Parts: sequence; C-alpha cells; structure tokens
Amino acid sequence: MITIDRFNNNFSDEWEKIVQHSNNGTLFHTRKFLSYHSKKRFIDHSLIFYKNNKPLSIFPAVETIESDKKVLVSHPGASMGSFVTPVDLSFSDALQLVNQLNIYIKKQKFSGIRITLPPIIYNKRKTNYIDYSLLRYGYKYEKREVSSILFLEDSIEENVNKFRPSHRQALRKAQRLGLIIKNSDDFNSFYNILKKNLKNRHNVNPTHTVDELLKLKKLFPKNILLHAAFLDNKMIGGVINFIANNNVILAFYISHDENYQEYRPINLLFYEILKDAINNNFKVFDFGIFTVNEKPNMGLAKFKENFGSSGIFRDTLAFHF
Repeated sequence: MITIDRFNNNFSDEWEKIVQHSNNGTLFHTRKFLSYHSKKRFIDHSLIFYKNNKPLSIFPAVETIESDKKVLVSHPGASMGSFVTPVDLSFSDALQLVNQLNIYIKKQKFSGIRITLPPIIYNKRKTNYIDYSLLRYGYKYEKREVSSILFLEDSIEENVNKFRPSHRQALRKAQRLGLIIKNSDDFNSFYNILKKNLKNRHNVNPTHTVDELLKLKKLFPKNILLHAAFLDNKMIGGVINFIANNNVILAFYISHDENYQEYRPINLLFYEILKDAINNNFKVFDFGIFTVNEKPNMGLAKFKENFGSSGIFRDTLAFHF
C-alpha cells in the first residue's frame, strides 16, 4: 500500500539523499534549488510517497490559483519536476504512485494538476513507466517541447566529427584568432551581454535576474558554471551550464556580443565545454529547448543541430477534474 505525506522541513536531508540516489533526480528536484524561490512566490505542496512505511518517491510541487481554481503544479520554478523514483521502480508501483496522487489531489480539493517530466535522457535506467501510468490514469499532453540533445562520445575528436562542416570551420577560425575560453565568476558581464541580446532579438528579459543567478551560483558552486570567451581580456560571449545530475549537463543561457560575431566565440565555447564534459564522464549534453509553447525557432534548431544534436521531448502533462 502506498501512502502520501506532505513535505515538511524535517524531511529535507532525507529528500536530498533520495534525489542523489534516484533514477531520474536532478538539481531542479533538490530542496536547495526549490527553496531559493521566495516563499511569497509559491505555496510549497511537495509530497512524499511511502511504501511499507519507507520512502518510495518524492514529488516537488506548489499550489497555484488559475482562473480562480486551485491547481497543483510540479514545478513552475524549475525546468522539470514530476516523481523522483528509484532505479528499480516496478511497473506496479508506478501505476500506484499515479493512482494515489489522483486520489490525494481530489481529497485536497485541487481542480487539476500539471507535471513537467524530466526527458528520458536524465534517467540512469531508461524507463517510461511514469509516462505510461500518467496516460493510463487520464493525463493528457498539455505541451510537448523539443530539446536538443547531444550524446557524448569517448573523445572530443569524435564529437567534432558530428559537427556540420560550417561549424567545424567556425571552430578552427575561433582557434586561429586566439580566443581564450575559461571558467568565470563574472556573471554580471555575461548578464549584460545576455540581456542586450535578448532585448534586441526577442524583446524579452532573461528568466532569472542577475541577483538570482548569483544566488544560485552561491548555492551550487560546482553545479552552475559560466564558461566565457575572452578577447584581449574582454568577455565577448558565454554559456551558463547547469550540471543537472551525474549524467547530463544542461545549457541554460547561451549568448555572445554580436559586435564580435566574426570571432565565432560560441563555436569555440562549446568545443571546450564538450571536451570538459567528456573528460568528466558525462554522457549527454542538453542544449535546451528550441520550441516555446510548441512553436519552433527554426534558426535555433539548426544552430544546435550543427553541433550534431537531435531532438527529444520535454513533456508537460495535465489532469483536470
């Protein structure tokens, strides 16, 4: 029999251990990441699922009000949520987890629930048990975004062979022009480049403020990294990567100073990033989504494909009473 308790802070240490040893847990599922959001912004309603009085799964979530109705969302402050499950989760337990969740949200007077699942590449053991169980119990796809993912080979040379010829040429040009790539803590300089780019191209602001990024960097000094490109000690581009778990790195922000486009800083940046990832035994590099509400950015898709990436779903499913 599976039972459910609502999360409380006394369970924080156990929660982090479950994420660390799970099949699909990521940085985004940790209490440390979830708690960086202001308590005024979200009402936490995370859940712990027990089997035979032992924790089986955890479920980060918050209460939101949508059209005057109470909805449980997993998780609006993170790139992905859903059940964090053990490596050996059985089919039967997956079905029971979803069934008990539905019973719980109905008892708690929620009108519905929305869940964004980690793509299957984030799993140590590949499984679609939770996906199947959600569909079996009446969940529907609300949106299916596409993320560009690159499987990492045994050497950077093998990955470079996946690059389209134009990207290999751009990489060689950046190397000849003497750009320097290094890890940097100068998030402010990168943020200025990012903000200007997003404003000029899309008339939007970054998802995070620079203060939020600095706070996250302080919380996760080894998991949130800024790789930056420098020309004569001037930062001209960068990539902020989130080390999501032991297998996957996620590119969260990518930007460069368009005045230095001819130096091809992004090509050299990803060469160095992928080389570091391979040396540190990561299996997959996630370039992030190129669709927003299922509307594709064709230029962004092509840019990422030029590194040898392909597309995989990042699914959001919903259930409404």
